Amino acid sequence: MIGRRRPKVPHANDARVVLYTRTGCHLCEAAEVVVQEVCASVGADWVSVDVDADPDLRRAFTHQVPVTFVDGRQHDFWRVDPDRLRTALER
Repeated sequence: MIGRRRPKVPHANDARVVLYTRTGCHLCEAAEVVVQEVCASVGADWVSVDVDADPDLRRAFTHQVPVTFVDGRQHDFWRVDPDRLRTALER
């Protein structure tokens, strides 16, 4: 996309999975449950980041939350498929 920069992935060095969310988002709440369960089952660490706490993240992802990154690369947005996430983490 011209003129639109994706921000670097904050916390990517802290966890294999980064879940960008916002308070009051029902899709974010559902995604967090899936991420927590899948990460626990495969022993992967994860972190949740509020996009509204960072202006760059809010600009980049405001219409896509929740957004899931695995190993620093965007994996999903809006919904998290548990099988797809598990497969990505088992690689």
